[in-house]
Amino acid sequence: LVHFAFLWFLFMPLSSQAQVLISLIFGETLNTDKVEFGLGGGYNFSTLNGIDAGGRHDFNLGFYFHIELKRPSYISTGVMVKSTVGAGKMQPYSLGDDHLDSIFTNGTLEKKIHYFYVPVLYHIRLNDNRWFVEGGFMAGLRHKAVDIFEIEHSAGNVQLKADVRDEYRRLDFGLMGGVGYKFRREIKSVSMGLSYYYGLVNIFKDPNLSARNTSLYVYIRIPIGAGKGKNGDDPDSQ
Repeated sequence: LVHFAFLWFLFMPLSSQAQVLISLIFGETLNTDKVEFGLGGGYNFSTLNGIDAGGRHDFNLGFYFHIELKRPSYISTGVMVKSTVGAGKMQPYSLGDDHLDSIFTNGTLEKKIHYFYVPVLYHIRLNDNRWFVEGGFMAGLRHKAVDIFEIEHSAGNVQLKADVRDEYRRLDFGLMGGVGYKFRREIKSVSMGLSYYYGLVNIFKDPNLSARNTSLYVYIRIPIGAGKGKNGDDPDSQ
């Protein structure tokens, strides 16, 4: 059931809002004695390593699974159905149009790259079951990318968006690690944490260009449909 859910959510052409709604509906079914299922989301700060540019920030949203190996060890995985990375405060490049170039030459450029990210992490909970650390890898499937040109004028901002998805490779891959804290000592409870992703793959198709995604995530995870009868008791009572 878990493997089927991964494939279905990753490849069906649904919006992220629909995916989250389905997660809420099936939360009770997906939670078992050995599996914790829930929604996760927060804020991420990303940069493109290898390019002279500033960072950018955005919200992220998805769902997660904690699959028990042997307490206190788990596999932490899931899908970030909304995750945007990239860079900002860049110098605009030529658009191949003299009129447009004259408008945006003194403006700024922002790169927004949208991925479906799937982390696969070894997750271990420490003595009191509240603090945890996790580490492993994360793979991404790029589905959209835009370059946003912007210039401020006295009459207001002028903005142009260019679809540049064909400039990027479809797949991204890298290392991920982090630390978190569970609000309660129960096996399944709300948690928050901090994790860092370091991309190992050149995201550009052009061999003359090189950049790798990096992103710092601040998140909260909320288990869905995890009642006391489904492994939700205090670990000391086991």
